[in-house]
Amino acid sequence: MSSETFNGTRVVPRFSSLQDLSVTYEGGSEEIAARPPDISTRGMFINTIRNFPVGSVLTIRFKLAHTGAEVQTRGEVRYCLAGVGVGVEFVGISPAAVQAIEAELETMAAANKT
Repeated sequence: MSSETFNGTRVVPRFSSLQDLSVTYEGGSEEIAARPPDISTRGMFINTIRNFPVGSVLTIRFKLAHTGAEVQTRGEVRYCLAGVGVGVEFVGISPAAVQAIEAELETMAAANKT
């Protein structure tokens, strides 16, 4: 997800605003232990001690904390920090899910300005 930064700043803002995060390795049934990540409309960083090779595809489900919208999508691992977590880019995310994340980010940005 190196394309997410330009001159050291993020192209897309990120916030931590999720509930009920569920991550599974695509094709598997084991749920992976993960802590709430930072999220943007393009992807997220998932805090997990589990290592995944770059290019791995994960099935991701979560609920946005403020709007309550539920999102289910696939994410391709773009980088892995051993013992820390993985950066994933959303793959095939629906336009409705992107709009829900945008609404969540706007809510969080407004709350951070006050």
